[in-house]
Amino acid sequence: MFQKLECVCIHTNDISASLHFYSSVGLTEAWRINRVSQSGTPCSLIGMKFPSAGSSELVLSDSPDVKLTEVEIYVGDVLAAYESLKSQPSIEWIRTPFATESGHIAVMVAPDKNVFVLVGK
Repeated sequence: MFQKLECVCIHTNDISASLHFYSSVGLTEAWRINRVSQSGTPCSLIGMKFPSAGSSELVLSDSPDVKLTEVEIYVGDVLAAYESLKSQPSIEWIRTPFATESGHIAVMVAPDKNVFVLVGK
């Protein structure tokens, strides 16, 4: 079910300064999504690629609603993964599957209390 580490998303209060810093250490901007946060504030997600082909991404976020580091795991089909896992009492669901610009996301807390964002179609 877990297929690969998609990315690690980190929060920043100054996305321009963070973009400059991570670019200066060798990462390159691969994509950008501008959206409005749940609290109504404009925010951005910027995907940064590493020089090594096939590496996961580092994503920068200035969303005021999510000020933590997120580990995103690619599962292929988020809805199927959720259906398969939802009956496991050891998993806590913070967010059940919902649509995004590129597919679906669900957020779970594993039994060891680590939080994972499941991403895919």
